[in-house]
Amino acid sequence: MRQLMLLSLSFALVANAKVKLSDEERIEILRGLSSEYATAKTMIPRSKKPLVIQSDGLMKDKAAWDDAMKEFGPAARSGELVQITKITIEDNKILFELNHGLKTGKKWYEHIDVGMGGSTTPVGRADQVATAGTYLSLKFPEKLHDIDSVKIKAILKPILDFEKRTVTENYVDQLPEPVKNAIKEKRAIEGMDREQVIMALGRPRNKERRTIDGDEIEDWMYGLPPGKITFITFTSNKVSKVKDSYAGLGGSTAPNLPVQ
Repeated sequence: MRQLMLLSLSFALVANAKVKLSDEERIEILRGLSSEYATAKTMIPRSKKPLVIQSDGLMKDKAAWDDAMKEFGPAARSGELVQITKITIEDNKILFELNHGLKTGKKWYEHIDVGMGGSTTPVGRADQVATAGTYLSLKFPEKLHDIDSVKIKAILKPILDFEKRTVTENYVDQLPEPVKNAIKEKRAIEGMDREQVIMALGRPRNKERRTIDGDEIEDWMYGLPPGKITFITFTSNKVSKVKDSYAGLGGSTAPNLPVQ
């Protein structure tokens, strides 16, 4: 009889282990999803209570989503970028806070800077990202098991697309057409800032700073002779001059020669 009870207890422990996330699995989910960015695939309302998403990726109560939209308006419209700012893992659901939830004050995108070349500039733009937050609840029919961040992203794909766009791609798409085209064509033009030049050409080979009539001037140099050498002059944080020179090529416009 005692052996039978021990065997039953053993089976119960094994069954329970199958429906309980390990610490390692919880950590993987948190690492894989915390602070991640995603593109909204549909209108996502602001809401005080978590809006429920079923384990098949569908809205559990469409009426609740519609009511929240009428009361608080949108947290994100289709195509806007959002960020997961908090995750809470419970027995049979995962709670997500988007863009710091239903709060006021400084918005999430105002905290994000791209820092290169000793200076920073905000990535987020008010017309680029969602400016309000909300809460989502991904609910499962039983206790969480056999789940990881990759599977969760796949489930959420009808609502949030984690692969469609990167932060850099969204940033570039919001730039003026001349600057956007210059970055894609790997060249610098007047009016660019330092970060945009680095996105187009990479880090410079040399830098020189000087002051003329109180203005801070900085020259960046790209290329090696023989071949094209590009000199870029910044006045304050903007490109004021771009000059190409063709060292060792007699003034020709041939591309850089391969390094021997």
